[in-house]
Amino acid sequence: MSQPLTPKSTAQSNPLFELGKERLELIGKHAEALMQGYIKGQVDESEFSQQGLQKLLDSRVLFYPDEQSLSLRPIVNELIASLTQDERKRQINSDVGEHLDQIQTRVQSLQAARQKGDFGASEHQMQLLSERVLDMTGQFGDAIESLWHRLNTEFGFVSSLDDKILEIELAQRQLRRILDGFSIINFDDLIQLAGSDGALRKLLVSQLQARISEHSGSLLEVQKRLVLLMSRFRQQQDKALLINRMSAFLRQHPSFQVGDYPNRSQVPAVINQAHGIHAQAFIALDRPQDSYALAELARAIPREPEQDLQADKQTEGFSMALQNLVATEQKQLAKDVEDFFLQVIDSPQAISGVDYLAEKALPWEPEMWLFQIVAEYEGMPQQNKQSFMLEKDSAPQSRFNQLHIIQDVTVGMGFFGDFQAAG
Repeated sequence: MSQPLTPKSTAQSNPLFELGKERLELIGKHAEALMQGYIKGQVDESEFSQQGLQKLLDSRVLFYPDEQSLSLRPIVNELIASLTQDERKRQINSDVGEHLDQIQTRVQSLQAARQKGDFGASEHQMQLLSERVLDMTGQFGDAIESLWHRLNTEFGFVSSLDDKILEIELAQRQLRRILDGFSIINFDDLIQLAGSDGALRKLLVSQLQARISEHSGSLLEVQKRLVLLMSRFRQQQDKALLINRMSAFLRQHPSFQVGDYPNRSQVPAVINQAHGIHAQAFIALDRPQDSYALAELARAIPREPEQDLQADKQTEGFSMALQNLVATEQKQLAKDVEDFFLQVIDSPQAISGVDYLAEKALPWEPEMWLFQIVAEYEGMPQQNKQSFMLEKDSAPQSRFNQLHIIQDVTVGMGFFGDFQAAG
């Protein structure tokens, strides 16, 4: 009876397993020589035997760009740069057009395998599709990480001004490529491509959108960092320009000497920009040796005459008396208005405020009297206000505006029909 195949034995039976293992062992065997070629930019043929060199050529690890030089293939350079995080030679391809085409092809192959009922092929296509999506999002992450490394190393530690300007341009172009890559992804097309398949919608829509949102947030922080570094660079550039021009001026005028501007009576306008400083003096109470001088200053302070004190007291008394008079008049006015409303309650007809004022010979101004009546009416509780009816007799001040002047106020009880008819 045969033993069932385990996942490990299944993987080893794949022809790619042996081929990949042989290539990796070949790279590991010649790791030292390959790294020297990576650092130098050109591989030395003398480091390999004839048979080993031929195997590396056949394995697509090395190639001849021309007849006299031997170099690592770009994909191997990229692999070593990714493993060693060497940002100088690492190139990130943020163009996702090819990935999207491959994703569409894989989805079509997956759907074809499911229609045929080939479960193994559909699982294999689903695995390839997941790897393709992870590769695409991983390239975005690598590109953003590479941009971070550029901003934190090359941008801040270049030796010359021209190199710094060049690094700014490179960072901006790399940032633009990443943004262009984001704009290529159309989730509406991916939703239509996934259809009603839950696994595909989760992979191509929800998970991919979450990863892109995460990368967008990281890229926003990169943009903030770039703007901050560019602003600092502009400040340094302005200072460097000022120093360079000052140095050029001193070379043209070697006998120039900076003047003592604080001690000059006439200072050039370009320098004399600040206002004069007024010195301030304070009494030092913690110096007992100055007590005599402080006593003399205190005696020299002019005292307020007694007559002025009496005048101030008189003025204060007059002000209080005036306030008391105003308060008394206000109370009397409120009492007279209250009597007016009591008269309205006892009267079977509405009463005019102006007529009541003239009849009772009250000493109030008509305008003040009418204003107090309206204020008393508006200040009543809502339940009491409903028992009265108030009508304002007003006339327009001018035909050019909407201002109306109240000339009289008529107040009556709310349940009398003759007052309502008069209104």
